[in-house]
Amino acid sequence: MPLKTNNPNRKSWIEVSSNSDFPIQNIPFGVFLTRDDVITIGTRIGDHAIDLGALHQLGYFKDIPLTDDIFLQDTLNDFISDGKKTWRLVRNRISDIFEKDNSSLRDNEEHKKVVLFTMEEIEMQLPVQIGDYTDFYSSKEHATNVGTMFRDPDNALLPNWLHIPVGYHGRSSSIVPSGTPVRRPMGQTMPAGATEPVFGPSKLVDFELEMAFITTDANLLGEPIPVDEAEDYIFGMVLFNDWSARDIQKWEYVPLGPFLAKNFASSISPWIVTMDALQPFKVNSPEQNPEPLPYLQQTEKKTYDINLEVSITPENSTPTTVTKSNFKYMYWTMAQQLAHHTVNGCNVISGDMMGSGTISGPTPDSYGSMLELSWAGKNLINLNDGSTRKFIDDNDTVTITGYCEKDGFRIGFGEVSSKLLPVFQPKKK
Repeated sequence: MPLKTNNPNRKSWIEVSSNSDFPIQNIPFGVFLTRDDVITIGTRIGDHAIDLGALHQLGYFKDIPLTDDIFLQDTLNDFISDGKKTWRLVRNRISDIFEKDNSSLRDNEEHKKVVLFTMEEIEMQLPVQIGDYTDFYSSKEHATNVGTMFRDPDNALLPNWLHIPVGYHGRSSSIVPSGTPVRRPMGQTMPAGATEPVFGPSKLVDFELEMAFITTDANLLGEPIPVDEAEDYIFGMVLFNDWSARDIQKWEYVPLGPFLAKNFASSISPWIVTMDALQPFKVNSPEQNPEPLPYLQQTEKKTYDINLEVSITPENSTPTTVTKSNFKYMYWTMAQQLAHHTVNGCNVISGDMMGSGTISGPTPDSYGSMLELSWAGKNLINLNDGSTRKFIDDNDTVTITGYCEKDGFRIGFGEVSSKLLPVFQPKKK
């Protein structure tokens, strides 16, 4: 089935600025609350959200096998379960409806009133019900930096790192959409020089520049997914800030890994950009040495050229870009991550989310966390308002943006932006 949506010459009758993340070639999927307080599944072109539930009820998806309520739900899980063929049919139809020369909706003012919303008229929601969330640790640069800081620089990578996509199971209930504030967590830490742990607010709250992919129903319990088929079960990608409390993490991670340092909050961008939309931006992934075991060997080792940027905005101040990186630096690909995740027979379902792990590039200005940017607090990060940071302060807002661009053709993810609030204080009785 052709990918008509990827034609770079296609234009929409909805006005789209040249630097928009959401041209007609993108057609992401999300869930939003309308001006009438109705939750619907939708897409976006330019600065307009499109109510797919209303489009479906008005007959614009006729001849596509969809249930009557497929877009009238508060999550994308059922639509994602319909599989790649359905996703492509729907995106192709949306592309046709909003193509500049198609008058069917363009010239129907009554229909447009119920289908189109400005972004100011809606409130984005979490796009999927995330049943399970796995976070990988797949940036060689990041793993090397962390290993250098906390272990022997000559043996920064642990023996298994170059052989398997290392990961752990995170907490799905605390994943929130962009715009949702996050509170500084409490927990146990072991201060330098102390002999006993103390309890209190984390002093080293950090962002982690990540991306995440959302899966469809992929396999039955006991059945692995072959690496060369893995991307067929990936619906799309989002920007991801996996908030971390480094001091809590340092004390708790031995012997079983992250726990309270990670599960207090993770933030995602609300629009899921499909893998179909990202196809023009495939590039070669880094060389893997030693060669992985056969179940991880891809016929084509491909990743995606996605420009990423993180800014910090103190309260009542202006943003400062603190890092610029790229998803293409990831050592382990998404297909390898999903193949490894299921090689033991673990079943994956619609709406499951897999985090990339912190994305760091080869230079200090491309590191994906404050832990690396400040080198464990040894270096100060200067902000535009004259203040400095080693980690994230209360009332700072962290914003991650991401986009692909090639020959003047741009597909983006919008942003994930979250404010860090002070530690929770119970109300006095």
